[in-house]
Amino acid sequence: MILAIAAAALCAYIAPAAAGSGIPEVKAYLNGIDAHTILAPSTLFVKIFGSIFGVAAGFVVGKEGPMVHTGACIANLLGQGGSRKYGLTWKWLRYFKNDRDRRDLITCGAAAGVAGAFRAPVGGVLFALEEAASWWRSALLWRTFFTTAVVAVVLRALIQVCEGGKCGLFGKGGLIMFDVNSAKPVYNIPDLLVVIFLGVIGGLMGSLYNFLVDKVLRTYSLINERGPIFKILVVMIVSLVTSSIRFGLPLLSKCIPCPGPGGDQCPSPTVGFFSIHYKNFQCPPNHYNDLTSLFFTTNDDAIRNLFIAGSDNRFQLSSLVIFFVAIYSLGIITYGVAIPSGLFIPVILAGASYGRLVGSLLSPFTVLDAGLFALLGAASFLGGTMRMTVSLCIILLELTDDLLMLPLVMLVLLISKSVADSFNKGVYDQIVEIKGLPYMEAHAEPYMRHLAASDVVSGPLFTFSGVEKVANIVHALKITRHHGFPVIDEPPFSDAPELCGLVLRSHLLLLLKNRTFSRQRVMTGSTIMRSFKAHDFAKPGSGKGLKLQDLDITQDEMEMFVDLHPITNTSPYTVVETMSLAKAAILFRELGLRHLLVVPKTPGRPPIVGILTRHDFMPEHVLGLFPHLKPHK
Repeated sequence: MILAIAAAALCAYIAPAAAGSGIPEVKAYLNGIDAHTILAPSTLFVKIFGSIFGVAAGFVVGKEGPMVHTGACIANLLGQGGSRKYGLTWKWLRYFKNDRDRRDLITCGAAAGVAGAFRAPVGGVLFALEEAASWWRSALLWRTFFTTAVVAVVLRALIQVCEGGKCGLFGKGGLIMFDVNSAKPVYNIPDLLVVIFLGVIGGLMGSLYNFLVDKVLRTYSLINERGPIFKILVVMIVSLVTSSIRFGLPLLSKCIPCPGPGGDQCPSPTVGFFSIHYKNFQCPPNHYNDLTSLFFTTNDDAIRNLFIAGSDNRFQLSSLVIFFVAIYSLGIITYGVAIPSGLFIPVILAGASYGRLVGSLLSPFTVLDAGLFALLGAASFLGGTMRMTVSLCIILLELTDDLLMLPLVMLVLLISKSVADSFNKGVYDQIVEIKGLPYMEAHAEPYMRHLAASDVVSGPLFTFSGVEKVANIVHALKITRHHGFPVIDEPPFSDAPELCGLVLRSHLLLLLKNRTFSRQRVMTGSTIMRSFKAHDFAKPGSGKGLKLQDLDITQDEMEMFVDLHPITNTSPYTVVETMSLAKAAILFRELGLRHLLVVPKTPGRPPIVGILTRHDFMPEHVLGLFPHLKPHK
């Protein structure tokens, strides 16, 4: 309980963004959403220690999702040149202070997190490609591969240093975490039918899991709005329920005679690098409690116990049913409380338990080992909840070192994903939606084909002249939160009003801070640019951007003019107002834009119709403007 309260207090009071797995937030950031504190140093600190406390407190959570978030936070810290707030700055890293390089670093950090959590370097690369990154290119492939290769080398070196239990449970079993099943995968046509059945069950159970997680998260969000103390109370209640189940349910299980020679304690046979521990909980000598062997151990050891080869009666069918229901339920109510928590381990545990249950039931009719059924059950449940295929397949094979299972794992993942997609979205996509993050999909919604770009632009539109009065700029910055403003040249600087380009809010603030003003409405571009350096316009770190409140502009300066031409992007992306909204959405997403200017089709009108931002492409906004359109199901 103390560890649970410590984890909750860290999340509630220091970094609320550290709660949960962090994978949806990283995925959203790599889609172009720079939400506040997602990758801040305080989030990194809480993520590390909060996940340690949460796992140690006995919650049904994993460390894998938090490690992805941790890797992304470290990469972001490097990408912004360190942290001035905490006195950690490196000047040579300022060359990475642009959107593309920082995004690449965070993608590499997410891949490194998966590689470190599962000891699966290739799986980490594929996870970044399939789930995390929205934009991918060949250069990013070898960078993530190099990053995960370094992770594997460092892990291997640390494992060798920690041989003999010097570092506790770290390094147990080398680089392959669940290499406990030496059974040869032998199967025939009837076995394939059973595998297909497992895939269907995994898809149904996974979609139900996502539905229930969605409802629980929405309930927790209402409770969490009431303040930090309520977040801690929810964590305490979940911790109490978890402890009661872990200690209470084993009392319902019957004692089983120990396999092998008799004695007061069951023998602990070694399988690969691991020893099987039979727990003697409230049992007579030479007996063990199978539910205790699953509950009274680490989550990793529980997975190993389920993956172990052998179709014997190591676990009673009733115990597997009880364990599956308990883990399935605890995983749902635990994810969403104010602690760092991953979904991988609870999902693998639940899937392995019902997979072994199916294998035990069908052992008289199949030649496939029950431990391999547990692996297939875990794969089916992962596919049904997370809707990934290639990366999950490789991660599972790297976890178990069982390449001969590749065809069956591929089959079960494809079936479970296809079945679950018929009901709802993947769990990470649902969480992104619940958090209200404007994530842009790779495809446009079908109803967007019936709309033009000008149909969804929102107003009022704030524009600046090429040489603008300081008071007008300050007023526009004060009453709006826009990040970009069109700049229009007017006589005497042009023959007729024409679009000059787009100026960013951050650049306007920098220009106002420099105070290169003139009393006459004239162009002073050359004078202005001599007072700036290139890195002055680099993207600031988290929360370090210049704000309007930081400027102290006098009333006399308000009546002066400033030339915007030197800081204006004179070649912004533009679309004609009659362009299909679907085409505009694809262009916006593929180019990774933040602003897309809409210009008129006919002359004689104002040179700018409006600006399209990410918000304007969101289904909620479009369907709110045109409620008669039917969303795609």
